[in-house]
Amino acid sequence: MSKATKIRAFDPNSPGDANAQIYGLPFTPDEADIVLVPVPWEVTTSYGGGTSRGPGAIFDASFQVDLFHPDFPELWKRGIAMDKEPTALRQQSDALRKRAERVIDLLSQGGSAKEKARAAKDLKLINAECATMNDWVEARTGHWLDRGKLVGLVGGDHSTPLGFFRALAERNGEFGILHIDAHLDLRAGYEGFTYSHASIMYNALQLKEVVTLTQVGIRDLCSAENEVILREGKRLNVVRNADIRRQQYEGITWREQCDVIIGTLPDKVHISFDIDGLDPSLCPNTGTPVPGGLAFEEATYLLSRLAASGRRIIGFDLVEVTPGRNDEWDANVGARLLWHLCGVMANP
Repeated sequence: MSKATKIRAFDPNSPGDANAQIYGLPFTPDEADIVLVPVPWEVTTSYGGGTSRGPGAIFDASFQVDLFHPDFPELWKRGIAMDKEPTALRQQSDALRKRAERVIDLLSQGGSAKEKARAAKDLKLINAECATMNDWVEARTGHWLDRGKLVGLVGGDHSTPLGFFRALAERNGEFGILHIDAHLDLRAGYEGFTYSHASIMYNALQLKEVVTLTQVGIRDLCSAENEVILREGKRLNVVRNADIRRQQYEGITWREQCDVIIGTLPDKVHISFDIDGLDPSLCPNTGTPVPGGLAFEEATYLLSRLAASGRRIIGFDLVEVTPGRNDEWDANVGARLLWHLCGVMANP
């Protein structure tokens, strides 16, 4: 059955078919315009865990999302499909996570010479395997980009999109990153991990093609990260959540603030969205929640205004969605945010 035939036969008002693709849609990745690459990886998480289950939880929660989006009413017809989740990658993440915990424990608690030697071996292995994960992500996202697909990455922790950035750089040249997060993620080799979730934007800045990094919703930073801000100059724009609120209290509208944010970005933009950029009531199970953050509608308004500005969204990642053990709230929010990200990227 062709894609056109599937569109004619599909009823977007019916309950989602649990045996269908994400959001209950009938399209395969080869048929869909938008392909989501799941990366179930959380080796270097330093506080709460569970984000490697994020892609699967979002997939399951997606069947509760109504397919009519007032901003993008024809979105479902473009076709959205999730690539097959790489089981081996998740198994490797689980195995390495135990080794990473030993490394982190040694840093915080100390240990014997034997324990230090063991941790040093663990650290070397973890850094090598994280590099391999980055290579896999680069190859897999590149595979779909080369087939003319719009590509989004679904993590996993925030270390996962570095390979995607590399794939985009190779195919697009210069671009900017709109980074929504509670954290700057500008630490160099945090806890000894070269590819830490807390180092993703530090590593992104090593790519010359990343000409602008604009970070929104920031609530936590360290002095070393502040030094990176000072060193990078106009290439790096930081919008702290406290400053957003202060300006709003003094009469500046969110629309005006969004236009300033968008004005820092070049024509081609990748959106990197850590779910903890939102208010923690929307993501209570995420690994490193911080008080404050954007409301859901504030985030989606910024994204829609970015799309309306004429800039081309060349990719996005949604990371750090961690399902609760007894509820689907985080995954529900993640599935709805993912739907909006797809609409923004597909917006003509």
